[in-house]
Amino acid sequence: MARKAAYRKKRQNRFGMFLVSIAVIMMLVVVAFKSVELRAKKEAYHQKELALKEQIEAEEERAVEIEEYEKYTQTKKYIEEVARDKLGLVYEGEILFKDED
Repeated sequence: MARKAAYRKKRQNRFGMFLVSIAVIMMLVVVAFKSVELRAKKEAYHQKELALKEQIEAEEERAVEIEEYEKYTQTKKYIEEVARDKLGLVYEGEILFKDED
């Protein structure tokens, strides 16, 4: 009887190890799939980050242009251009020639 009990214990050990091995393999498969998903998300976020950095650079350049334009609008030259183009003003004694169109 001792032999049957030892044989049964050995067989139960093998079956237990088989079940544990199956569980470990299943966990490895799940981890592998999640790893692939996370890498894809990481790449997508990296692309998004690069796009946002480019957008930030473009907006910074635009801000510089706006500051330069603001400085230009405060000059006498700009005021004269607006007065001539939009208001049609001229200096005293200045003669304007217009097309007959």
